[in-house]
Amino acid sequence: MELEYRCGSALTDQTRFPLFSVLWWDSVASVSSFNLNLYYPSAIEWQHNLCLKSPLVFKMSAVKPLKKLVSCVILDLDGTLLNTDGIVSEILKAFLVKYEKQWNGRAAHKLVGKTPFEAAAVIVEDFELPCTTEELISEITPMFSDQWCNIKVLPGANRLIKHLHGHGVPIALASNTPRASIESKISCHQGWKESFSVIIGGDEVKMGKPSPEIFLEAAKRLSIKPSDCLVIEDSLPGVTAGKAAGMEVVAVPSIPKQSHIFTSADEVINSLLDLRPEQWGLPPFQDWVEDTLPVEPWHIGGLVIKGFGRGSKVLGVPTANLSTESYSTLLSEHPSGVFFGWAGLSNRGTYKMVMSIGWNPYFNNTEKTIEPWLLHEFEEDFYGEELHLVIVGYIRPEADFPSLESLIARIHEDRKIAERALDLPLYSKFKDDPYLKMPLHGGENHS
Repeated sequence: MELEYRCGSALTDQTRFPLFSVLWWDSVASVSSFNLNLYYPSAIEWQHNLCLKSPLVFKMSAVKPLKKLVSCVILDLDGTLLNTDGIVSEILKAFLVKYEKQWNGRAAHKLVGKTPFEAAAVIVEDFELPCTTEELISEITPMFSDQWCNIKVLPGANRLIKHLHGHGVPIALASNTPRASIESKISCHQGWKESFSVIIGGDEVKMGKPSPEIFLEAAKRLSIKPSDCLVIEDSLPGVTAGKAAGMEVVAVPSIPKQSHIFTSADEVINSLLDLRPEQWGLPPFQDWVEDTLPVEPWHIGGLVIKGFGRGSKVLGVPTANLSTESYSTLLSEHPSGVFFGWAGLSNRGTYKMVMSIGWNPYFNNTEKTIEPWLLHEFEEDFYGEELHLVIVGYIRPEADFPSLESLIARIHEDRKIAERALDLPLYSKFKDDPYLKMPLHGGENHS
């Protein structure tokens, strides 16, 4: 059932609107939900502009119910906005050689969400280092400081910050990291510092996460009730802290295949690309096109190898697999999910392509893989040929399915979405990307 609400009558109170969840149909027939119970002037202006753009009617619908109305967003930094794990692994790998120890990443989950002192204590204990926690911090801190600007932004982070700030949504940054380190990290990213109304480091509170103190302090400085705050976190200590503060929490796990442990979170998403602000009463993103999200193009290439043997035989989908050995670091920079773009085969041509990145929950892969499906009927296999991929868009997060039939049906739906989208000028222009015809050097290439 849908209820109509006509523009005009609600836009009279400049401090507080009646409680509404509405759906707005714009000129391209996309559907986005937003909330009229917002408390900052720019949001009021935004809502007024929407009414001017579509002056006839709003419709209330239960298709995508609001989870909760919030007035601000509090973000974690490391693992949520920045891919700090990669730098941590590189530095620890180099540092532990001094003690004839080897970093293999298995202890990485123990460091997530910890304060620097707590993380250092874990390293000293787990690797039985002949030094104190304080000595380790003193020795390793300069190594990290030299690398802050080399930390890559996680997919969707720039988009989210720009979107919230552009719509006047108050944003706070609350991290267990010391304030000076936060300042150094965000200074490397244009527009970040001025986008945050409040920045709090772990050294500015008595107790770090999982204590709620840092989030309560952020709400206090924003002059917003804790219950009106939305926290976005990648770690269990962060989620625990947010809930203890009485806030709504979205978990974006930074450790693979760990979504099941975030049972206390109000929502668990695969990456920031999957966040839907309108479900929290915030202005919606307007950048989805034909069920796809444009992404900054990236490239990957290598020789086609034999995969799991289930593509053609089990799924009826002949995927062209690439070895993961040479691009595991690159894949760690991109979320799992279904993407699409263009594929170039060295001796054949350029083709539309849809692909999955991740662990394929239905088959429960043990390693993160990339499985592209070239949308063309080939008469023969092309193992050993050079394959170049240009990834230009995102369709959906990785998901488990109750049956093989439902998985196959969704794969074919992904194909339809990709084929249709790649005909749009927004994506079709990348068919001429020089990388698709570039010879590989040493067997593989990626960027």
